[in-house]
Amino acid sequence: MTDAEEYQPPIWKSYLYQLQQEAPRPKRIICPGEVENRPKYYGREFHGIISREKADELLGGVEGAYILRESQRQPGCYTLALRFGNQTLNYRLFYDGKHFVGEKRFESIHDLVTDGLITLYIETKASEYISKMTTNPIYEHIGYATLLREKVSRRLSRSKNESRKASVTNEEHTAVEKISSLVRRAALTHNDNHFNYEKTHNFKVHTFRGPHWCEYCANFMWGLIAQGVRCSDCGLNVHKQCSKHVPNDCQPDLKRIKKVYCCDLTTLVKAHNTQRPMVVDICIREIEARGLKSEGLYRVSGFTEHIEDVKMAFDRDGEKADISANIYPDINIITGALKLYFRDLPIPVITYDTYSKFIEAAKISNADERLEAVHEVLMLLPPAHYETLRYLMIHLKKVTMNEKDNFMNAENLGIVFGPTLMRPPEDSTLTTLHDMRYQKLIVQILIENEDVLF
Repeated sequence: MTDAEEYQPPIWKSYLYQLQQEAPRPKRIICPGEVENRPKYYGREFHGIISREKADELLGGVEGAYILRESQRQPGCYTLALRFGNQTLNYRLFYDGKHFVGEKRFESIHDLVTDGLITLYIETKASEYISKMTTNPIYEHIGYATLLREKVSRRLSRSKNESRKASVTNEEHTAVEKISSLVRRAALTHNDNHFNYEKTHNFKVHTFRGPHWCEYCANFMWGLIAQGVRCSDCGLNVHKQCSKHVPNDCQPDLKRIKKVYCCDLTTLVKAHNTQRPMVVDICIREIEARGLKSEGLYRVSGFTEHIEDVKMAFDRDGEKADISANIYPDINIITGALKLYFRDLPIPVITYDTYSKFIEAAKISNADERLEAVHEVLMLLPPAHYETLRYLMIHLKKVTMNEKDNFMNAENLGIVFGPTLMRPPEDSTLTTLHDMRYQKLIVQILIENEDVLF
């Protein structure tokens, strides 16, 4: 029996789902006459300029009844009058192609009122319950993710190879299919040569079609639209409030990662289950095989059009991309493609968070103290960034060892790679120009001292 077959889903908590079913339904109060100057995006629920008192009278104390009116005090401003909890609630109403009173935007007034009544009803009946939803999650410690992880752990033999910042676990492959992103991540954590880099989830507000339950607290995700958030990298579905409690353990799903270039570095390596971005490994392997003695290596540019071809090949074919001499005889195309990969990263290899600390370290005049400061900042890099930088510096050291042929020493490579590997957080030309010599110096120090620093 496989883990997928053994897997038993938890008892999803139905309380909030039952409350949504009980919530009052919208009842549109139609205006009997034709209203002059009615906005074209409102229907016959629009009653023109009337007072709050008149709106209250029209609603007739019916729970869920609603009308739209134009403000007497502020002509051109519109109000939704809604009956809920034995009182009339008035909301300023807006339209920008969709209707809204808050963050959520709706195609129709009916949908807006339906969602509003569900939210009001649930938050009135279950405010204390909602406030405690995150206190006893199924996510890690008591749920089926943990159960599956324990089964997988017992079955698989483990061997670890650790570098200073990256822990690599090599294990026998196990198939876990047709199960939620939560179970998928549990299995991956102890499976399939997985590189255990920490990664935050990439949550985006999401509208779920049909009933959905939160994979953190196991409670129903209520409402008509934008009921929760989904991680666009691994597919985890949770309440917005629960997303603040989810650990940084995103395991990106390869089918959700559309490209190689311009993709977050940690996301890419976790999705492809590699220690470093495959672009870096494949390009460096090719360069070391046939280009270390090439004059002006990394300084001389290849044809932009051909570099773009290499980029498209990686985006399309991934690790199967062919960058051999048969296709690209000019090694400068491959070095150009590698530099472009680093430039296209949304967060540079030397991250925005550590940028200023590296610049400050470069300004220290005493060489030993400067080296120690650089080493301390290196330890602050995310593990995947650290490992990528380590591997690149070992490679660039090999480039300098062929200086008599390629005329590229550590300083020259610092000039090339400084602005490629590190960029200031604020997009300021002045800052970039001012920091260029320090960027160059940092890369130069990393190359010259790679054996000590890494």
